[in-house]
Amino acid sequence: MSAPTGSPAGHGTTVRHRIAAVPADGVGTEVVAAGRRVLDALAERSGGAFALDWTELDWGSDHYARTGLMMPEDGLETLRGFDAIYFGAVGWPTVPDHVSLWGLRLKVCQGFDQWANVRPVTFYPGVTSPLRKADDTELDWVVVRENSEGEYAGFGGQNFGAREGTGQVAVQSAVFTETGCERIIRFAFDLARTRSRAKVSSVTKSNAQQYGMVLWDQVFAAVAADYPDVETESVLVDAMSAKFVLRPEDLSVVVASNLQADILSDLGSALAGSLGLASSANLNPEGRFPSMFEPVHGSAPDIAGQGVANPVGAIESGALMLEHLGLPEAARTLHAAVERTLADGVMTRDVGGTASTDEVVEAIVARLGG
Repeated sequence: MSAPTGSPAGHGTTVRHRIAAVPADGVGTEVVAAGRRVLDALAERSGGAFALDWTELDWGSDHYARTGLMMPEDGLETLRGFDAIYFGAVGWPTVPDHVSLWGLRLKVCQGFDQWANVRPVTFYPGVTSPLRKADDTELDWVVVRENSEGEYAGFGGQNFGAREGTGQVAVQSAVFTETGCERIIRFAFDLARTRSRAKVSSVTKSNAQQYGMVLWDQVFAAVAADYPDVETESVLVDAMSAKFVLRPEDLSVVVASNLQADILSDLGSALAGSLGLASSANLNPEGRFPSMFEPVHGSAPDIAGQGVANPVGAIESGALMLEHLGLPEAARTLHAAVERTLADGVMTRDVGGTASTDEVVEAIVARLGG
């Protein structure tokens, strides 16, 4: 990944970061536009500390309809020159879901070895949670998802299509490597050391999946020995699903495989009030490739174009992007503006409000200060 141009803040030269915007499909176009408005407003109020230079790429299902590809064949090479990727959502009724996902989002994640997917579970003031415990208990945890292998490795095939009747056979293999397990588990431990409660909860289903997930458990035990200051637990995925509901105050960092963390993080976001609030970062921690930042929600064709999509997940993904770019103060300012906006009752209908996407954006911009 190439370095941003300019000099560090405080030396009189604005640091300019090159960002590829890929709105893609459905409400992705709306929330990326919303996030860009907020991020640009924050940059304008930074006193010249930083600027974002955007390049929008019209990839997605419309591109597929024109070309038969979700992104150009040289798309990864195009993205390689950016400092970060700001992504919307993928998926549209005219394109099979596995084609749209593997043709764009997963192609970027795997092509750039974005092996750490970070998904905070944030309970915002003013947002009603379906959890009664959230009314009087401080809840805040983060799901760390292995993002390169596991159940989404893409190993397998579908065969015997010429057989009559129900003769087809599909094989989908989950792939777990010691390298892949160790790097995501160690990432989770390092993250736990930065939080108020230094605890890592490892999730598997190793009682039933006796090879890949037993390897995960073994690697977790070995890595934990290097972090004696961090509290640990190993929990089966079904028990962890119950714990998200019954004892969420006991969570800090939850680390799990590609599929299991995907599901658990959606559960966490629903418990916080809405998938529309959920942000995420797809990181290549070594910095060999650009990282990608996206809201967790999908393309939501049922509400696309109506101006009611919740922009908070995309905007908070922008905050994660700022932090990744070395702008932690700007990230904190943005997060605080989101919190104040929701606390003041300015929110979209998925979280009980009446505001449009644009009204939420305007309210957040107004609370950025400066």
